[in-house]
Amino acid sequence: MIKKWNCFRKKSKKSTAEIVPHDVILNGGGTTTACSTACSAAAAAVVSTTQSPTVRLYGSPTSVLAAYIRFALLHKGVSVRFVPSDTPNFGSDAPVLQIGSETVSGSLETVLRYVDARFPQPPLGVRSCDEEEEYEEEETTPWVVRAIALQHKSMTWHVERLVRWVEDLATRGGKGSVDPTVGSPRMELKKLARSYSELLEVLLEHAQMEERVVFPILERADRGICKAANEEHARDLPIMNGIKEGIKSIGVMDSGSPDYQEALSNLSTRLKSLQENSKQHFMEEDKDLLPFMEAVELNKEQQKRVLEQCLDVMQGTHSHLFNFLLEGLLPREAMQYLDLFISCNDRERTASSLKLIID
Repeated sequence: MIKKWNCFRKKSKKSTAEIVPHDVILNGGGTTTACSTACSAAAAAVVSTTQSPTVRLYGSPTSVLAAYIRFALLHKGVSVRFVPSDTPNFGSDAPVLQIGSETVSGSLETVLRYVDARFPQPPLGVRSCDEEEEYEEEETTPWVVRAIALQHKSMTWHVERLVRWVEDLATRGGKGSVDPTVGSPRMELKKLARSYSELLEVLLEHAQMEERVVFPILERADRGICKAANEEHARDLPIMNGIKEGIKSIGVMDSGSPDYQEALSNLSTRLKSLQENSKQHFMEEDKDLLPFMEAVELNKEQQKRVLEQCLDVMQGTHSHLFNFLLEGLLPREAMQYLDLFISCNDRERTASSLKLIID
């Protein structure tokens, strides 16, 4: 099961930092915050779990379609039992989904539309083949720009989560979380350190990807156009390393001491600086720099090759941290990112990566 999508868990006593993954979702015309949205989603998941029939999916463990369907069900908070079978559909390798007495098989579009109808929230936004072709014809945004924009959203969410988490720690003044599964203050600091370490790896790989693949393409078209972005990457390195060392130092302090509180305050200040800098940097790239990729006029094959190169540079992000990246996105955004990822990878690599986020 996906380990960190707490909005689909049944526990109710969470610190604000523990609520994931949604930041803001439109709900009935109004807006709700991360905490209220996630809590209501958790409640809905409990109701769904108690009222829904048993859900089984039959398919090959290496099937991309089966993994994609499992991921879609998990995004909806639906517990699914996967039954490995190389030929589940009368000798065909097409996955078979069974919900109670109902059974459905066929194309990915067919199964996902059924899932959307059976479990409406949150919607997957499935398009038909004709709609998808029409969308791709009208959509001029290069694939790599779409992928980077989604990465920016995920990283922004994770930074904001850490800011809330440290603020919550400081407010509690060294006391433990209301959720006993978080553990003692020292155990919680270890979890915070692990979460930041994962974010740091994604941030660094993302910057390397831009510097090695995307920026050189833009620089060949207009030399110097990426100078400011490169400088901002270098500017934030000391802040990011300082946060890592700060968390390490706090982890060995007495949680009730004045030094502990002062260190938490300093850590909070550094995280807020990273939050402000990264938010501004991502916004400038999305608005002022990356749109120029369209002017480079890459054809579809070139776009695919560029995106493949980007994914290759971000190997950690798309292997052991793939789950971490996707949990910072809204369900529909995560599905969009998966679509881009699947389009640029061979069957074996795709199945392996999808298996990591659903097992």
